[in-house]
Amino acid sequence: MALRHLRVLPHPLTNFTPKLSPNRPKHRVCFSLSASPIMASISRKVLVPIADGTEPMEAVITVDVLRRSGADVTVASAGNQLTVQALHGVKIVADAVVSDVADTTFDLVALPGGVPGVDNLRECGVLEKLVKKHVEDGRLYAAVCAAPAAVLGPWGLLKGVKATCYPAFMEKLASYTTTVESRVQLDGKVVTSRAPGTTMEFGVALVEQLYGKQKADEVAGPLVMRSNHSDEYVFAELNPVQWTTENPPKILVPIANGSEEMEAVIIIDILRRAKANVVVASLEDKLEIVASRNVKLEADMLLDEAAKLSYDLIVLPGGLGGAQTFAKSETLVSLLKKQRENRYYGAICASPALVLEPHGLLKGKKATAFPALCNKLSDPSEAENRVVVDGNLVTSRGPGTSIEFALAIVEKLFGRKLGLELAKTIVFTSP
Repeated sequence: MALRHLRVLPHPLTNFTPKLSPNRPKHRVCFSLSASPIMASISRKVLVPIADGTEPMEAVITVDVLRRSGADVTVASAGNQLTVQALHGVKIVADAVVSDVADTTFDLVALPGGVPGVDNLRECGVLEKLVKKHVEDGRLYAAVCAAPAAVLGPWGLLKGVKATCYPAFMEKLASYTTTVESRVQLDGKVVTSRAPGTTMEFGVALVEQLYGKQKADEVAGPLVMRSNHSDEYVFAELNPVQWTTENPPKILVPIANGSEEMEAVIIIDILRRAKANVVVASLEDKLEIVASRNVKLEADMLLDEAAKLSYDLIVLPGGLGGAQTFAKSETLVSLLKKQRENRYYGAICASPALVLEPHGLLKGKKATAFPALCNKLSDPSEAENRVVVDGNLVTSRGPGTSIEFALAIVEKLFGRKLGLELAKTIVFTSP
């Protein structure tokens, strides 16, 4: 067995400590100033505005994590249509348009980044008015990536606070406020963060501010988050083979009602950043699916159409409902069995245990899966690894390992250099 290493350099961190899986060191996220979380048993109302050009990982991870806490999250389009064309060809269907919720009182407004998404958010007059009143009322607000510098700063909402943002926007941010290089930064009522690779920490930090540390720990545990961003991350590789593909490689990512939205979007986003030809196929009778935390995503085509094509790699996101649908699909299972013969395939979270294992697709293979489902693997000997590559198969554990999973795939398809570059680009490792 070989362990492949990608270097993770230290980052100044911020004072939030999510609960992690047993026997792992705690990952500290320290805040510069303390703020009293809103403590209550009632559901907190959250607005996550999105626009054409929004960074899909940042939007979807934020929504997913907050909904895990029980927050009532409204995804609102800053345009005139519910369907938003996010970056990297990801289509997100909003719950409402911003004008529909202009008079609603929210406990938190959280802005994702992405260019030109941040420009479209900033130019939405209804959103600007809503957010400024929200801040004047002393309520919690947040932004990630380019949004602190390109939206909150120009709106005058960062005066006198410390904030962080995407590294390339730090100079711009400095014209509005005091900058820090924390992965997540809390100052008073504003929380800021750096990039797609810090968004899960950002989301859990928001949960702590809304509901308290106990709830944040409860949410963080099942995510299988990384224990320490200053450590190297590794993936276990057994029976190594050189992956050879078309240029660009063609990849099928099936989705269904109940698929885990973070896992699906992270896989799609990162593989498309690597310039892979990714086809997103719906197993439902329409393109739109409702994922496990009620994020609505739109596929490129239906599975029956996608099945007419050939792929270098088929990779399954998790999510209990989605995995159950995958396992029942004769079309998808047939594709996977053919894929196993001479091409590449992968799965994360519930899918290795609930899709691959029952159909004999893990026979003779080492794999991992979501911790609570590893007892369903016929060979769980490598299941403690966050990502396992065994020949032409790659598996992983859960939402918090999705970026490592996607980077491992990039490395196998395109080489280590590109994997490292992407890890830095999304601030998963030091830029």
